[in-house]
Amino acid sequence: MARLNPYIGYLDNAREAMEFYQSVFGGELAVNTFGEFGAASGGPEADKVMHAQLETPQGYTLMASDTPEGMEHKPGNNISVSLSGAEGDGLDEQFAKLAEGGTITMPLEKQMWGDTFGMCLDKFGISWMVNIASPENAAGSGS
Repeated sequence: MARLNPYIGYLDNAREAMEFYQSVFGGELAVNTFGEFGAASGGPEADKVMHAQLETPQGYTLMASDTPEGMEHKPGNNISVSLSGAEGDGLDEQFAKLAEGGTITMPLEKQMWGDTFGMCLDKFGISWMVNIASPENAAGSGS
């Protein structure tokens, strides 16, 4: 089943923010840094949060990351909508439809963590992130 989740971008304090949200909402927090996914050790991004995900007992998910070098962080454009699910959920078709009349900012393609991922701005200026779990990752996530 596909899910729709808020995804918040921070300048350099995503971990702090997500730990705060965990203290407010409870739940399980998973945090991965850019370094864990291959950023240069000791580099400026190694300890920044590439992806954080809070699964709450209420059944909703909150996601976040630090803004990587070279990408603009501007309050107001720091929230994206994230669609995630498994192959067969129709997310590739939804990505294509969302991108019609908009701009693909990252093509929908296999990523270093094994899933298929892409980003686009729709024709209304809303940022969308689509993640299609690989069969290996989907089996472990309950998707």
